[in-house]
Amino acid sequence: MNKLTASITAVGGYVPETKLTNFDLEKMVDTNDEWIRSRTGVSERRILKEPGLGSSDMAVPAIQEILRKKNMDPTEIDCIICATVTPDMVFPATANIIADKIGATNAWGFDLGAACSGFLFALTTGATYIESGRYKNVIVVGVDKMSAIIDYTDRATCIIFGDGAGAVLLQPSTDDNGIKDSILKSDGSGRQYLHMKAGGSVKPATVETVLAKEHFAYQEGQAVFKFAVKGMADVSAELLERNNLTGDDSAWLVPHQANLRIIDATANRMGLPKEKVMVNIQKYGNTTAATLPLCLWDWESQLKKGDNIVLAAFGGGFTWGATLVKWAY
Repeated sequence: MNKLTASITAVGGYVPETKLTNFDLEKMVDTNDEWIRSRTGVSERRILKEPGLGSSDMAVPAIQEILRKKNMDPTEIDCIICATVTPDMVFPATANIIADKIGATNAWGFDLGAACSGFLFALTTGATYIESGRYKNVIVVGVDKMSAIIDYTDRATCIIFGDGAGAVLLQPSTDDNGIKDSILKSDGSGRQYLHMKAGGSVKPATVETVLAKEHFAYQEGQAVFKFAVKGMADVSAELLERNNLTGDDSAWLVPHQANLRIIDATANRMGLPKEKVMVNIQKYGNTTAATLPLCLWDWESQLKKGDNIVLAAFGGGFTWGATLVKWAY
């Protein structure tokens, strides 16, 4: 019997309707459109501003799009892995809430927290379940409502992040397509540069932590930028080398949409021209765990069966990695 591989067989995505442009931010903090675009590549981002809605409310339509495309009943889903750092609640898992909302009554699920690398880590995890032969339909969704943890008086972070969700369906395949290889890394010493100060078990929420604005994302931009450029570029180049591939063999680079300069540095290291690099940061900003699947969603019509695709990410904590996918449809 041929070895099972996990193939991406459908993609879905969702972004909220409300746009927050650079010109809107000019009225909120001391910044301007030209400064933001030249340093980050972001022109606008989407914000889930309706009260009472959370990450699950963006994940649901992304997964429902997949179910429509595949003419699939939600009861056929075996497992839902939700990559997020903005869960609806501390518990239960957002994956469980998503399953309830879409009617996936036969699915088990869990949340995976690896910040901006979350989707990549979840994709590799989901692939192992498929490869084991135990499950046939695994949904991997990356979703973050970053507006919930961003201080809109902090110009270092509020210009970067947006809200969104993207999902893929993993199914078993016996041909040469599917998820071929991954190099995943983490280094907890990087937490000092990118984290949320309060709200965890070390520093639970108090009146003082709220007043001190310690429940918002904190980032030291220069340090993170330096680590991200090296981390994403190194691991992507290593992945190609390990699989005896070059930039010429790669159809697409799907980079985490954190900063246009980081994306360019990664592409240069891999020897890839701009036309082979998926970039939608100008439209959505950094949607954390959602950036990679949202790129696949935006470019789905241009992907061809057999295309070699490298997905690369870098996230808080630090987490980073790259995954080689041979496109299956």
